[in-house]
Amino acid sequence: MKLAIMQPYLFPYLGYFQLIKAVDMFVIYDDVQYIKRGWINRNHIFSQNGKQRITLQVLGGSLNSLINQVKVGSNGEKLLKTLQHNYSKSPYFKDIFPLLERILLQKEKNLVHFLDYALKQTCEYLNVHPKWYFSSSLTKDNTLQGQDKILSICKTLGVNEYINLPGGRGLYNHEKFHQKDLRLSFIQPRAVEYQQFNTSFIPNLSIIDVMMFNSQKQCGRFLKEYDVN
Repeated sequence: MKLAIMQPYLFPYLGYFQLIKAVDMFVIYDDVQYIKRGWINRNHIFSQNGKQRITLQVLGGSLNSLINQVKVGSNGEKLLKTLQHNYSKSPYFKDIFPLLERILLQKEKNLVHFLDYALKQTCEYLNVHPKWYFSSSLTKDNTLQGQDKILSICKTLGVNEYINLPGGRGLYNHEKFHQKDLRLSFIQPRAVEYQQFNTSFIPNLSIIDVMMFNSQKQCGRFLKEYDVN
């Protein structure tokens, strides 16, 4: 069984969903420190002037807060208007905008549950369905940090392979996983390019961009554009 563990993010890029597709179990890493001014509640979308940052307002996101202790602010409707302005003429706007409305206009105020709903709704559209957990609900040694905490979750769920995004290569040690009879792998997303109106392609934007400019079938093909090693 293959496992991935990731902090939740606001409409993350295609590679995040490729990782979810690559595993049998996916854990929302919700009981770790919230990184203020990080990317949990931010992302980039397309605009005619280049990439544009969007930020979901949060409340209580201090340096000592865990992600599952942070609350959502009240700018969901404003974000929705920004997305409507930037993507209303995209080929799949009518298919994707109702999905964004359900997500951004939800009443949920806990950041983790808000983002969890967003990820699950997006996975439903992309037809990706691993078993889904919150790290805070799993039995583990909560005094552990970093790699050791990940190994503890792997043991709890009884998996034999842990897969991470390329950015994790500097965080995890193959020998440590091997000592626990676990395989450590990383996915490497391949370069994917598609038409964004009549402008030069801007890569690695939010999954919103991928879905607005590509059919559901094409999104499914893009989800397979990665290598594991």
